[in-house]
This record gives sequence, C-alpha cells and structure tokens, in this order.
Amino acid sequence: MSYADFITLLFAFFVTLYAISQVDAKKMTTLAQSMQAAFDSRAFDTGSRRLSLSDGISPGVDQQKLVEPANPAIAGADLPLQQVRGIVQQRLVRENSLDRVRLTQDRRGLVISLSEAGFFDSGAATMKGASLRVLDAIAETVLPMPNRVRIEGHTDNTPIHTGQFPSNWELSTARATQVIAYLSGRFPFQGSRLSAAGYGEHRPVAKNDTAEGRALNRRVDLVVLSEAAERQEPR
Repeated sequence: MSYADFITLLFAFFVTLYAISQVDAKKMTTLAQSMQAAFDSRAFDTGSRRLSLSDGISPGVDQQKLVEPANPAIAGADLPLQQVRGIVQQRLVRENSLDRVRLTQDRRGLVISLSEAGFFDSGAATMKGASLRVLDAIAETVLPMPNRVRIEGHTDNTPIHTGQFPSNWELSTARATQVIAYLSGRFPFQGSRLSAAGYGEHRPVAKNDTAEGRALNRRVDLVVLSEAAERQEPR
C-alpha cells in the first residue's frame, strides 16, 4: 500500500470514528496531537513510504504517553456505570456500610440510595456526623467521572407538619440540598454537574403499607446520570 493510500484510509477511519462516537473537540485535539507526535517521531522511515518497524522516537517524545489518556487522573472517567457500581460497592464494604446504602441501575443511570436511618434523624434534614465518612467514600468514587449527578430527596407517605417542614415536599427537598451543599463544599465538583430535586412521597420504590416499605422510601438518591439521561437535562 502506498503512503497516499494509507493516509487516505487513516483519515476515513477517524472521520467514521468521529461520526459514530461524537468525540468532543478536546478529545479530537488530543488525538491530533498524538498523531502529529507519532509522525514527528519518524513513524515512517526517512525517504520511504513504508511504515517503520523500528523504535525511531525523537527526543522528548514518550511512547507510553501516546497511548495513555491525556489526564491519567481521570482515567476512570470512561468506566461504564456497571463498573463504577462495583467500585462503589467495594468502598462501602470497606466502610461496613452496605446496610445503609442501596445500589441499583435504571433508565436514569446508577442510583446510590442513602437510607434515612443511616444518614438523617427522623423528620430532620441535617446529616448525621457518622454518615459523612460513607458519603465521602461515594463522592471520591464519583468525582472523577464526567457524568452529572442529580440528588433526589424522597419520603414515605406519613404526613409531616412542623415549623420547619410544613410537608414532605419541604423535607425531601431540604435533605437533597443538604447533601448537595456538603458535596460541593467538601469536594471540587463543578456546579454544572450537580442538581437537586425533592419528590416527597410521590415516587416510592416500595409500598407504604409495611414498616420495611416505608423505610425504603425514606431515602436520598444520588443518581449518576447515564449519557441518555443527560441528553434530557436542561442545557
């Protein structure tokens, strides 16, 4: 194959790859820089149109860096949500906190449910001090990901009427915003990645006719949005 044919095929390949995966401009820039570095490092023999099989790397060009992610610190950012779920579960096992957190996946993405009993006093929105270590472990796993995170507060159907919380709407929303305030204050989450919502008793995950069901419904969900769910979010 001639040099010109190879370049034509290479160009067509990357155009197709771009159309399929919708790679963003930053990734394309990194790819272009890597390709340029490869050609500058004599990927082709001097005066030849054949690919070089030698290690002809010019000074200052690191072979390993040509294939490593541009930012190794966020290498886990492209992990599928199923893998991230496994990592979070391992952290929870180390914290001995699996009884306070439920992990599920649905059309929204990865749902990390914090039980009321493990994180809040009944009828209160302030988080328990002992629960913060668990929330830290979750945040440290989710932080390197590019996905948006929606914090959703939920209650059971038992009415609440206090001076601070006239209804379950206020209680569920206050709990969600308390979690978001903690995450944004302690970790460098971009504000555009986080959002809060309060659903009161109107989106239960279990029936409210048993104590066990009501306990499941009293929760705050950290939803790591999937790409499909993110496309439905306001821009």
